[in-house]
Amino acid sequence: MKTYLDCLPCFLNQALRAGRMVTNNEMKLKRILDEVGMMVKDIPLENTPPETGDIIYRKIREISGEFNPYQKIKQKNIKEALSLYPSLKEKIEESNDRLLTAIRFAIAGNVIDFGVNKKFDINKEINEILRKKFAIFNYKKFKELLAHSKKILYIGDNAGEAVFDRILIEEMKRPVTYVVRSVPVINDVTYEDAVQAGIDKVANIVSSKTSAPGLILKTCNHEIKNLFEKAEFIISKGQGNYEGLSNEKYPIFFLLKTKCWFIANDLGVDDGDIILKGNFKN
Repeated sequence: MKTYLDCLPCFLNQALRAGRMVTNNEMKLKRILDEVGMMVKDIPLENTPPETGDIIYRKIREISGEFNPYQKIKQKNIKEALSLYPSLKEKIEESNDRLLTAIRFAIAGNVIDFGVNKKFDINKEINEILRKKFAIFNYKKFKELLAHSKKILYIGDNAGEAVFDRILIEEMKRPVTYVVRSVPVINDVTYEDAVQAGIDKVANIVSSKTSAPGLILKTCNHEIKNLFEKAEFIISKGQGNYEGLSNEKYPIFFLLKTKCWFIANDLGVDDGDIILKGNFKN
């Protein structure tokens, strides 16, 4: 997916939000906006949004001097999600379709997104998504491919969401490799976040080897590219990973809630829809 013109003011807004996480110094915040604004004119629209985001967040880290501005918020999100874990597992036990309920929970966790919107109510989101109709629903293909796959490659998104990913991983009952961000960017999941969420109990955690807010395969090392080449079944969580992987030709299932009009338009759905989309034609 390419970068749209309307993505650029969104990146400026993210830069200001991230800057305010670490400083109240108006001069430093102005410098962040000035320098990010100057960079915008040189950003090719052919870039995926994660490629553009990587450039911008490098500059934010450089100017602010803060490597992980969302650390406290991520820890809070993970703790809140872990507090919900027992009740979510109970709902799985009571469900007529355990796998589909786990998929819905995994998508509900996708609302914890500070790149787009810092306001959310996770309990409300869970209840809504349990009832909400999918705009794209390739569930039959998901089950078919899962049944014939020995291993799963799972691309994580945000830190709090990892707890919800854990529930889905437990229901799929396959060995899983869980890919996280190499360095902190927005509130995306890193190795330490994944361990705090309990992912290490259910999957092997590996780093994407990139610092972008979304997986960009061409910037990954040989290890990650090799995982994709050999993968029988890939789950990609969230908008950033969809932006980076939507044009790749691998057996990927995209699980997300649309929180941006341009991503919704790219998918042919409405903003706010929930998606279970297979990366294939049929």
